[in-house]
Amino acid sequence: MLRLRLMLAATLSWLMLVAVDVSAQGVFISSGDRPIPLPRPIIPEPPSHRHSSYKIQELAIDARINDQIARVQVSQTLVNTGNVQMEVSFCFPLPHDGIIDNMTFMVDGKEYSGKLLPAKEARQIYEAHVRRNQDPALLEWIGSGMFQTSVFPLPPGAQRKVTFQFTQLLPRSDRLTDWLYPLATARYTSQPIQSLRLSVNIESTAKIKSLYSPTHAVDIKRSDDFHAQVSLELKSTIPSSDFRLLFDTADQQVGASLLSYRPDANDDGYFLLLASPEVPSTAQPVTAKTTIFVVDRSGSMSGKKIEQAKGALRFMLNNLREGDLLNIVAYDNGVESFRPELQRFDEQTRQAALNYIDGLYAGGSTNISGALTTALQMIQDDQRPSYIVFLTDGLPTAGETNEMKICQLIRQNNPHRARIVSFGVGYDVNSRLLDRVSRDNFGRSEFVRPDEDIERSVSRLYQRMSAPVMTGLALSVLLDDVQSQSPNQINRQYPRELLDLFAGDQLVVVGRYKNSGSAKVRIAGQAGGQTTNLEFSSHLAASGTDQRMAFIEKLWAARRIGEIIDEMDLNGQNRELIDELVGLSTKHGIMTPYTSFLADETQPASGLSDRQANVMRAQDSLRQLSLADGQMAFEQRQAKNQMREAAQAPVAGGFGSTARNAALPAGATDSSDVHYSVRANSIQNAGNQTLYRRGSLWIADNATDIDPEREQSKIQTVERFSDDYFKLVAANSPDENAVLARQLPGEEMLIKLRGQYFRIR
Repeated sequence: MLRLRLMLAATLSWLMLVAVDVSAQGVFISSGDRPIPLPRPIIPEPPSHRHSSYKIQELAIDARINDQIARVQVSQTLVNTGNVQMEVSFCFPLPHDGIIDNMTFMVDGKEYSGKLLPAKEARQIYEAHVRRNQDPALLEWIGSGMFQTSVFPLPPGAQRKVTFQFTQLLPRSDRLTDWLYPLATARYTSQPIQSLRLSVNIESTAKIKSLYSPTHAVDIKRSDDFHAQVSLELKSTIPSSDFRLLFDTADQQVGASLLSYRPDANDDGYFLLLASPEVPSTAQPVTAKTTIFVVDRSGSMSGKKIEQAKGALRFMLNNLREGDLLNIVAYDNGVESFRPELQRFDEQTRQAALNYIDGLYAGGSTNISGALTTALQMIQDDQRPSYIVFLTDGLPTAGETNEMKICQLIRQNNPHRARIVSFGVGYDVNSRLLDRVSRDNFGRSEFVRPDEDIERSVSRLYQRMSAPVMTGLALSVLLDDVQSQSPNQINRQYPRELLDLFAGDQLVVVGRYKNSGSAKVRIAGQAGGQTTNLEFSSHLAASGTDQRMAFIEKLWAARRIGEIIDEMDLNGQNRELIDELVGLSTKHGIMTPYTSFLADETQPASGLSDRQANVMRAQDSLRQLSLADGQMAFEQRQAKNQMREAAQAPVAGGFGSTARNAALPAGATDSSDVHYSVRANSIQNAGNQTLYRRGSLWIADNATDIDPEREQSKIQTVERFSDDYFKLVAANSPDENAVLARQLPGEEMLIKLRGQYFRIR
């Protein structure tokens, strides 16, 4: 009989099993005397008559947060897929940022005993397993305590439902509460979790404002100002990052928080601003707006497209409010409108507009310039926010057809700062034109694939922008220390213009700041026709070792990369911007269609440090931006806009995954033809580092400035699991040990720690 110990991570979210020849989710810890390597996805199982393995069929996490107290229940269905009985014990590394108590552990309804181990005793267990099993995967948990249970059997072919519950005190800074739930340890599995479900119910005695996950795109529902539900559901998945949730509370109509992170005292820091309005009630007044729907009815829109577009128009029309102004402009080679001028929305107007929509049909050419000019000339004041929802599926073929002249004409006819929201449908649109029109006119562009539902895409966005709370926003941050104060501490802010804040939506702004210290944050804008200033106190962090907010830097980098590509897309290549693009992609592992060569492990190890050659490669790839229409142009602008509007910090590979999963353009025989290829297992994030594979060598991004072959005199070699190795481990931070934990048997790693280059072999 095989004796096994199963480990679950920090707040009990994942399984770590250790056994001979086992492929599983997590890491096995054996109680036997033989060295047992942890199961890794890339290591094949040797043939054996005695086969021990398991899988996680389901992982369900239910949490209820009352103010600062989280009560968490985790249920896992564990299946023994081997042919030997397993004796399993669970171990729970305790989180660094909260206090866990009231721990209960049950298997198929039967409670099992356990004990808490302090950090010092737990460290000895972690280190002993690393030494004995010759695998560093547990290094990142050194420094944390542990909860350990008694052993229970798991027969071959059987399944056990493991349930555990605990209570956790969550850390809070000012009004911001932070919950971290480790999922990333599932990277050790060779089998995906079949079903992963996470549900968090939040109840607060103060009003809940900003509610944000920097790691996952979650579904958020709010029944009122004091309750919220956050959910995440994934199928057949291997989580690539831990789950993290931040929420703040405030009494103002708009709640806002500013988070900051400064890794280098000699460089500007990074900030993240979250701003959310109150949950609107039916009695609350909403800022009146002007909305003009501009819809393509050219011949290419015939059939299913025009019916979906009409459905989207009906949805938007039915979501207008009393006091709004509206009109509909339909165009082919000619341009016509529902009414000659803007109409006040009421039931009579709504019904007449619905009748007009029913009568739309497709046929003719595409007069984009005439349609947008007609719509803009209807707007006669800027006392209320104005939106033009513009939909097209083709190139301009009537009226003015020159791209630059169309953009110039639209700017000239928009003196009242109307926001143009563009929807490009299918691959035949001039995607660069739509991006330029929206960027020049305070809006955004979205792209709908040929097989996607137009009605769903348009309706989803319009639902977010149907009720503006504050418009024309501007952000400033002033230090309290007047002597060191410059007019505004922030720079390189994305989005560049904050534009508008809508009911039920959330504003996510990232940027850089100059000086550290106590500061006053001011958000100025228009609300209900009146100038409104929202002010609150915050603190711009000085440099330090706290990595909890390190995700802000990566989120800023993703948006900055999107802005760099957008700038070169609309205004041409720039050597300084290309150099910055390559530098940010290398440091953060955020691959783009123009820097995916960084993840090509067939390059020599010194290739990462050859900045000049990489800049030349990126420059060559960026020529693809000259394409204005077609599938490749569509894919490039969709990926670019995903980066510009990123709400979560990307994992390794970043938004290159969007590009590399895209269908290939016509004529391309291989993904490398368009530089969309990012090789699997050649790049990964660990701690706050990015790792690149070159053959059997992993190179950390902070060591890409050295040639490991020509500059060996600068590199100190350390044998893994030697006394010198564990001296490094003892001196490292948890994030640095998380990097070392990624090294597999037979591999080497090059990394810089405390100013010294190390080659770990």
